[in-house]
Amino acid sequence: MNKVILYGISNCDTVRKARNWLQQQAIEYAFVDIRKQPLSNKQIEGWLQQVDWEQLLNRRSTSWRQLSADERNSVDKTNVGALLLQHPTLIKRPVLSHQQQLLIGFNESIYQQQLGKL
Repeated sequence: MNKVILYGISNCDTVRKARNWLQQQAIEYAFVDIRKQPLSNKQIEGWLQQVDWEQLLNRRSTSWRQLSADERNSVDKTNVGALLLQHPTLIKRPVLSHQQQLLIGFNESIYQQQLGKL
């Protein structure tokens, strides 16, 4: 079986919804709490090659609002990886990895479409 890995933080409501959905569908998965198991630069750069950096960056997070205006205004595709490595809670959650594909955020219909056959 191809492994499903869900990345997020355990106290995030959206991550909880994704975990509950996976459990209800009896889909085996591994959960990685990105606060307890920080991501590597290689992992983040790999994700940024798979999805648009704007999709991965959570501009609605508390962490984003806590950045200075200069930091927020200077973010672009060349430096976003370093910012996400330094502030992992800026990553839009959850990130689900399955068969070389990433799903960003939780959308039940997309999860069903991509994982419903497992």
